Amino acid sequence: MKTYIRYTAIFGLLAVLSSSCSEKIEPKPLTYSQLLTGTEKKAWVLSSLTIIDEKDPFELPGNQVLDPCELDDQFIFYANEEKKMEYSNGATKCRTTEPEILITDVWQLTNANATLEIGIPRIFGGFKLPFVIKTLTENSLVLEYYFGDIDASYRFSFTSSSK
Repeated sequence: MKTYIRYTAIFGLLAVLSSSCSEKIEPKPLTYSQLLTGTEKKAWVLSSLTIIDEKDPFELPGNQVLDPCELDDQFIFYANEEKKMEYSNGATKCRTTEPEILITDVWQLTNANATLEIGIPRIFGGFKLPFVIKTLTENSLVLEYYFGDIDASYRFSFTSSSK
């Protein structure tokens, strides 16, 4: 009888140990917030603007939309609770008196309709608009805003080299 109890106990222990190790660990895909901000912060640079109206879309490279001194300006999104965003000067300043950080603000992301609310200072003067996220990957961000009064959309493409 002792042998039977011993074997039953050992078999039971092995069954418990082997069943608890069978859980598969599946990698979780990154969320919009994680792609936008990285682990701490992430910088994005405007690379092009596409205007889409009733007729045909046309793309404008960044150097046709912004002055040369604005081409390396960065949108920096922070992965903090406050959802801080900075618009900073790149290496090339438009005026030597310009500060390193031009604007500090907050960003708002709504996953339900893939909307990112930010301002684009050099184009819209810093007014916040709800942009629809068309594409968001680790190094590519495409935002679009529809202007109903002119029946046209502006699509902004950004690139990031940070993680």
